[in-house]
Amino acid sequence: MDVQSYFPIWDKLEPTHQRLILDSLTERNVKKGTVIHSGDMDCTGLLLVRSGQLRAYILSDEGREITVYRLFNRDLCLFSASCMLRSVQFDITIEAEKDTLLWVIPAEAYRQVMERSAPAANYTSEIMAARFSEVMWLIEQIMWKSLDKRVAAFLLEESAIEGAALLKLTHEAIANHLGTHREVVTRMLRYFQNEGMVRLARGAVEILDEKKLAALRDA
Repeated sequence: MDVQSYFPIWDKLEPTHQRLILDSLTERNVKKGTVIHSGDMDCTGLLLVRSGQLRAYILSDEGREITVYRLFNRDLCLFSASCMLRSVQFDITIEAEKDTLLWVIPAEAYRQVMERSAPAANYTSEIMAARFSEVMWLIEQIMWKSLDKRVAAFLLEESAIEGAALLKLTHEAIANHLGTHREVVTRMLRYFQNEGMVRLARGAVEILDEKKLAALRDA
């Protein structure tokens, strides 16, 4: 499938704007673990995911990571083109969580389209609003949710994404997603295991009692 079928407002763009995007975009095939964009890099451009999975996260001054949101098929990342959004100062890192095929739309090309096309401007505003909603949700989770609830929620979300109860995740990876220390996550997972909710193995967590995890998450 081509980029036109992945871009929700493609049919609303004028032919000249469609041509500008088509003439400027590039295709990238990135391996799992590749950092595609970081806050101190030049403006990478907009990332449109064709297949695979990306993770957007921020880094503390101490180097601790926390996941802000993830990107799946057909998702468009704007923060990798933050130079286009001059009022936004948001240093973010984008990493491939799985082998990913994506299109990169240069920031300058998209800016020209956005300035001349109301559908493109509205679409961009909708994405920005959705991303900031995710940021606010994350802040709420950190401030008001205990870590056991956050770990339970993360495991259930990961299981839904992967469509499996066996999750190939290290304790370090879970800690990076949640913005905490590996040792804290290890203690929490051992508690979950003692309660019969999960089974731990090297580099993996298997969910045994989804209902119990969900009850903990929602308590």
